[in-house]
Amino acid sequence: MFTRVFQELSGNRLRARVARSASWIILGYGASQALRLASNLLLTRLLFPEAFGLLALISTVTLGLMLFSDVGISPSIAQSKRGDDPDFLNTAWTIQVGRGFLLWAAAALLALPVANFYGQPDLAFYLPLAGLTLMIAGFNPTRIETANRHLLMGRLTLLDLLSQVIGIAAMAILAVILQSVMALILGGIIGAIAKLLLTHFYLPGQTNRLRWEREATHELFGFGKWIFLSTAFWFFASQGDKLILGKFLTLEGLGIYNIGFFLASFPVLLGGAVTQRVMIPVYRDGAPESRVKKLRYLMSGGPTLLLLLMALLGPWLVEVLYDDRYLQAGAIVVVLSLVNMPSVIGTTYDQAALAAGQSRRFFIFSASKAVLQMTFLLIGAFQAGLIGAMVGMGIAMVLTHFVLIRLAIAQRVWDPRHDLAFAGVIALTVLTVLNLHGGLIRVALLPG
Repeated sequence: MFTRVFQELSGNRLRARVARSASWIILGYGASQALRLASNLLLTRLLFPEAFGLLALISTVTLGLMLFSDVGISPSIAQSKRGDDPDFLNTAWTIQVGRGFLLWAAAALLALPVANFYGQPDLAFYLPLAGLTLMIAGFNPTRIETANRHLLMGRLTLLDLLSQVIGIAAMAILAVILQSVMALILGGIIGAIAKLLLTHFYLPGQTNRLRWEREATHELFGFGKWIFLSTAFWFFASQGDKLILGKFLTLEGLGIYNIGFFLASFPVLLGGAVTQRVMIPVYRDGAPESRVKKLRYLMSGGPTLLLLLMALLGPWLVEVLYDDRYLQAGAIVVVLSLVNMPSVIGTTYDQAALAAGQSRRFFIFSASKAVLQMTFLLIGAFQAGLIGAMVGMGIAMVLTHFVLIRLAIAQRVWDPRHDLAFAGVIALTVLTVLNLHGGLIRVALLPG
């Protein structure tokens, strides 16, 4: 048995590289989320719920800036024939550095308007500081994208984890000293600096230099214009809940929602991390259809199983891990775990479009998802508050899958048996979980 496993993981064949990379991504992401959970447990005892609500708003704005300016450098390097060309990589890095400075400037300019919109004066001071992490990240070497391109994830995963440990340790120490959300912001900056230095000195590959090659620029922006639009819409799909609920909930309520969101979203984020890094090379290198089908079931099955466990055990986890101030988060974990399930059924289809260079089709899918999710989230929030917003997101997830099917048909990768099988599993899971936790949901989330 162990000999066979070793054979599967050794060598430079596509199958072996996929297996090794997926193993490292899962290990790394699992360890990363474990570290994040440990830091949350520690910091929730050192700080107050409002601090996490304020951090959620800051993170939403900074992530929005990052996504609204994403020109698709990482997928461009992953799919381009020139993905190993020094001139191409240096041009990409130059664009990335300039973007980092622009993002920091944008964070500073938006600070006061955002603070006024949410009625939180502290945001005017905190946002420019948090924006420094975006400027620092702009200097990250393209060796990171090269490792992703060739499915060489071992060292990169270890360096990511080490930088996260440094950032978390800084947050904890500063939280004891400062007793404010400033500890979380400064810890984030220290973590960003740690990642920059570690990847610069300890990842193999060429050192980036400022370069502006016209042909490379044309290719990067030609492919990236649709990625730019896609990620702008993806921001609303992934962060629209916090953007909107920041107006409907108190800071304490938003902080509690963020705790539940973290526990319910990590299976989806784990699945997305594996899929994005593995499936583009698999489609690009023309893996046999039988192997792609097996990978498709794995990419959908793993997150679905984890979401099932979170839906069943979420309230117990919150009760064990957090104090009484966060008990409502248990019901939020249950509902969001169910809401997220439809999103993992077709988790590999959109990557087929990116691997083929069809960034326009990827944009259409991302835009449709964002529009549906924001529309139903707003309708639900106005009708029934927090529970209505989450149910609205669930309806949007189901409708979005039909848009994804259209993309999959166009790319000739749709697998209807796969989709029907997982739709049945999700329906059964929803009935079981609601029967088990329906009382908790009514008490914790329904108005009155």
